[in-house]
Amino acid sequence: MPRSRDLHDAGRAARGRPLAAVRLGQEIPLPESPALVCDDGVVVQANLAAARLAGWPHPESLIGFSLRRLLVGVGTDAELIGPQGRAVPVRVTRWSVPGTNLDAVFLVDVSDLRLASDLRRIDRHRLTEVERVAAGAVRPVAEQLRAAGELAEERARLLEAQRIARIGNVSWEWSTREFSYSPALAEMFSGRCANPADPLAHIHPVDLPDLLGRVHQMVSDPQAGTLQAGFRGLPEHGETRYVCRLRAERSDSGEVLRLVGTVQDVTQARALEHQLREEQRRLAEAQRVARIGTWEWEPGCDRLIWSDMMQELYGVAVVELPTTYQTYLSLVHPEDRDWVDELWRQLVLDRVPVECEHRLVRPDGEVRTFRYYGAATSDTSGGVRLIGTAQDVTEQRAAQTRMERSSQRFADLVAIAPVGIGIFDDTDRLVDANDALCRLLGYNLETLRGMSAAAFTHPDEPQRSLRNHTSAGPMSCTVPQRMLLRADGEPVYCELHVSASVQDDGQRFLLVVFTDVTERRRVAEALTYRATHDELTGLPNRAAIKHTLTELLASPNRDIAVLFCDIDNFKRVNDSLGHDAGDELLVAMAGGLRDRLPEGCTAARLSGDVFVVICSDVAAQGGPESLVAMVSALLRTVIPLRGQLIRVSGAIGVAVPDDSTNGPEDLLRFADAALFEAKRGGAGQCAMANAALMASADRQVELECELREALARDELQLHYQPVVGPGGEVLSAEALVRWPHPERGMVFPDVFLPVAEQGGLMRELDRWVLRTALREARGWVAPDGRPVAVAVNLSGLVPGEPDFVATVVNAVADSGLPWERLVLELVETALVGLPSQTRQAMADLVQRGARFAVDDFGTGYSSLARLKDLPAQIVKVDRRFVSGVGVDPSDFAVARAVVDMARAMGRTCVAEGVETAIQFEVLRGLGVDAYQGWLFSRAVPGPEFRDLLERGSLV
Repeated sequence: MPRSRDLHDAGRAARGRPLAAVRLGQEIPLPESPALVCDDGVVVQANLAAARLAGWPHPESLIGFSLRRLLVGVGTDAELIGPQGRAVPVRVTRWSVPGTNLDAVFLVDVSDLRLASDLRRIDRHRLTEVERVAAGAVRPVAEQLRAAGELAEERARLLEAQRIARIGNVSWEWSTREFSYSPALAEMFSGRCANPADPLAHIHPVDLPDLLGRVHQMVSDPQAGTLQAGFRGLPEHGETRYVCRLRAERSDSGEVLRLVGTVQDVTQARALEHQLREEQRRLAEAQRVARIGTWEWEPGCDRLIWSDMMQELYGVAVVELPTTYQTYLSLVHPEDRDWVDELWRQLVLDRVPVECEHRLVRPDGEVRTFRYYGAATSDTSGGVRLIGTAQDVTEQRAAQTRMERSSQRFADLVAIAPVGIGIFDDTDRLVDANDALCRLLGYNLETLRGMSAAAFTHPDEPQRSLRNHTSAGPMSCTVPQRMLLRADGEPVYCELHVSASVQDDGQRFLLVVFTDVTERRRVAEALTYRATHDELTGLPNRAAIKHTLTELLASPNRDIAVLFCDIDNFKRVNDSLGHDAGDELLVAMAGGLRDRLPEGCTAARLSGDVFVVICSDVAAQGGPESLVAMVSALLRTVIPLRGQLIRVSGAIGVAVPDDSTNGPEDLLRFADAALFEAKRGGAGQCAMANAALMASADRQVELECELREALARDELQLHYQPVVGPGGEVLSAEALVRWPHPERGMVFPDVFLPVAEQGGLMRELDRWVLRTALREARGWVAPDGRPVAVAVNLSGLVPGEPDFVATVVNAVADSGLPWERLVLELVETALVGLPSQTRQAMADLVQRGARFAVDDFGTGYSSLARLKDLPAQIVKVDRRFVSGVGVDPSDFAVARAVVDMARAMGRTCVAEGVETAIQFEVLRGLGVDAYQGWLFSRAVPGPEFRDLLERGSLV
């Protein structure tokens, strides 16, 4: 490369030579692009563009330079040498100026060419025109020079564009099989095949036959257009790929003259395409994993494009549904649709990116939650186009909701839990505490810090170091209760959980959890009170009575007496005024006894309407007689109740300990036996327990024991009294228990039922009757094939009991009797005031098919008012009204009222105690549904009842 000093010297030497341009007397007009005029290889004229390209400040700086030293290179490619040896790659085109001996040299800077769309937009007409101007046909020299410069610049640009695009021209003379191709194609094939002049030698041997076959097919088809085919390069050159485009030029006769076209190296493009496909695949997989779809919307033409993942998330297919904005909007949840529509339309107007989340209803009805990102762009026509993504976040939001709810529940639990936490050092001084402990003790944290545990321990609490709780045992322990002292002086009871630990620096500390058990202690005291006191009256109950009597009997002075007091005719108050009124009466009686009994006497409630008075010093009250008279006077009173004055009295049974008294149970049993004897004498009577009375009580106990054995040995019997319809057909039968005693003979219920009630055997007796009746009734069938139901009276086993439903269900399951053949009879009081849970349990039995019957209904006016509230399907009119329906207008009116009300409420009405034909006819005229009584049959054993069934009608 020539040095810049040589260029300057050559320039100075040339400047003394005569210049053709000077001799001509004028300069050659040059184009604006870099150009030089040379005379015999020496620059005689230059324009400003050429000087700047070379790096000189003025065109005159180039005058006198030798073109050979100024341009270094071969052919059209060279380097323009400037100051300090600066070299600029250029493309050189030479042209002889017409009418002179001068040469015009045009330079094109190819150091920073950019690939553009020049390749396909070359104006062939312009090249032809420039070449024609260069031939000097018609235009002046100046215009010819400009045209020639433009042609040279265009050719250089075309060649550089081909190099950058890795594309070249090829011409295939079909008859001579000769190839010619552009310099760009020659450079592209250079060094890549044994015969560079033959482009076919560069084609992969596997692809060459197919390519030639397609070429010959195109040549043989005069109508064939441009052939486009791809092929690979030689294997030794790696994965090179090309695309050729060939067109056949034909003569007027259709003979193929040559094939012209292009060959382009698309190796990088194919690699990019492969990479793009991989990126698209990975993007699609990522979208599928993240459940994200993409969308585009052109509001102007309402064209909506959904990605495949979007359609999958939405559960729709474009072939099934036109993809317009309304399609999308129709899938939006109706509650979200208005604000979502407003949001997207606002994006069209202000083009501010948005982010939102809404619900979407898929065509299959499933509701999903989607999160959307949207932005606005401009399309090629200047209109707005919306693009964005949609992600299915249903599971994330569900998980987030669960976490938020869980966190909220945890936060609420921590907020309401009265648990304090404190950290104490080795000397029992508090180092730190949470807010709960500060609130628990009533101090702020700064005050609590540094306080010892003894400082907030109640003075009545034995002082013991916190560390003492763990020193003799495990590293953690629980102190069941410790009384602390709040800042306001109030005591607080806490359960302490003490755990010893060591910090990272080796310092020991105690972690103590304080659980406020003040309320728990208060509740425990309340529970203890409830366990020993009657809930209705607040008086001591049976447990408290036994405890008190145990202490009194253990004392040396046993001058005590126990009085059992029973309110006379209390059932009449319940039946006439209701159970609530009865409760009010009991509360009033309890208050009178508690307030008016003298010191040394304690009132208690045993059960129902039975009160107990315990006197610890009978002598102080003037002896047993005076004590009984005083208590009897207290029971004889008038109590205002529901606007009425109710006169009350009570029977009293008295027992005092003697040598046969071994404990409180004996004393209570003696008093109960005395009360039973007093009630035999009538209202307001008293009785003292004595040897004869106790002997009778013992006989009752003996009978109770025998009854228990009879139940255990299954020695009881059931008799059945039929219930008939208006035509005399047997509909059902009521099971009535009998006791065939081995010594006493047949014992009827009026004898052993009070014993069973006194001994607490009613529940067990009811279970036996239920099981036995269901088992024996399983085979009952009327002559016409109609099954017959069985009715079971229950008095000890009632709906309020916890195991009532389970007992009935098990009995039915064991017997195999259909549910619709079971009737459960209960007295009215057992069905009134039941809690909703018990009523629901009864409803469960009714849904299975069982029926409930109200026994002895109509004994009071209040019973008629409560008919609609009773959860029963059958109403049995009490026999006292049935007996007088034919002669007593009042009984007739009550019976008719019960029948009418039962019919209006959808209940079945049964008349009990029908003994005469007149009663039967009158009741049948009233519309009674079924009848029971001696007119049809007495209660008979099971075999005889089967004989009755075979007889058919009993009328």
